[in-house]
Amino acid sequence: MVAHVVLALLTLIILAGAWLFGANLWQVFAVAGAAVLLHGGAVVALRRPWAGYVIGALAMLVLVVTPFPGWSLTMLPSAACFPLALWRLTTRVSIRSSVAALAVAALGVVLNELVAWARLPSDDAEWTRLIEGGLLMLVLGGVWLAALLVRRRHEAGRRAESERLAAAVADERAGIRRDLHDVIAHTVTVMVARIDAAAVTTTDPATRRELGDIAEAGRDAHQGLRAMLASLGPATVASRANPRPRQVPISLDVLPDLVASAASPLHTVTFAEVGERRPLSLSAEVAAVRTVQEGITNALRHLEPPVEVAVRLRWTPAELVVEVRDDGGRALRDAGSPGTGLMGIEERVRTAGGTVSIDDGDEGWVLRTRLPTKEVS
Repeated sequence: MVAHVVLALLTLIILAGAWLFGANLWQVFAVAGAAVLLHGGAVVALRRPWAGYVIGALAMLVLVVTPFPGWSLTMLPSAACFPLALWRLTTRVSIRSSVAALAVAALGVVLNELVAWARLPSDDAEWTRLIEGGLLMLVLGGVWLAALLVRRRHEAGRRAESERLAAAVADERAGIRRDLHDVIAHTVTVMVARIDAAAVTTTDPATRRELGDIAEAGRDAHQGLRAMLASLGPATVASRANPRPRQVPISLDVLPDLVASAASPLHTVTFAEVGERRPLSLSAEVAAVRTVQEGITNALRHLEPPVEVAVRLRWTPAELVVEVRDDGGRALRDAGSPGTGLMGIEERVRTAGGTVSIDDGDEGWVLRTRLPTKEVS
């Protein structure tokens, strides 16, 4: 706004001086009207680039065809509003459209110099028109190139911000998915297994049927939860802003309670720890707990009871070996489509610098994780 006021005042001063030195009144009013259009076009270009640019171009055409004593009207201070309109248009429309606008501006410069050359006094050198035309071309081309560079920089910034936000949203969704799978899905599986065990051990037929219906509802809820987890996307997301998946602050101290909560009359779950505990990184500790949780969940979900599951932690100076071993149960159970829990465990363990293996033993399956311990300084 300040620039508009300054340019308008300078233009008024020049027009007043030209009138005092012999310019006709209609010429002064024509130029003043064109100056008003130039300022208006630059303002309109803020919201409607093409409309503002067209207004500015028409105003410049008025200046070109209006005879005026002394010098070219394209040097009028208010004429600077036309490159401003070109700038605003170039930063907001397609490159092809901005090239068309630049071509219109270049055509205007050629027309201006042809008209000025036709009106050139006999005592003026013709090369002055070439110099003026070249300078005007340089100004318009420079404004267009600068606007194009600014536009591309802004577009790159918007793309980077969009990618950062998309990565943050995806990472948050993946974190929510992992937490839902590791906590709620495990709890539902244990609950269904214990209800199944209660239904088998009860002697009342009505109670057995009721408990069976509750267990079936729990299995339906588990399938629905898995479908919802699938809609949340991959189990883990890594990005430049957040190269590691979000970790839940839990401890190895929760393992005895975790094992005890999974036991039932038809599900024997035992826990043993061998060796001296050594320090672990947070990611390794979380991976160890989630390995135990996933191994127990898979055994209870996929095997017909009675089932025996043995959880063992074995410490060495260099690593912690976590084993979850089942006896194969009475038979395999149809638990629907396979889940992605093991992929999540593999990602957690790999992030912690460890390895995962799944072996088909003589009687059942063995989920084994090896995690590095931290050196004690």
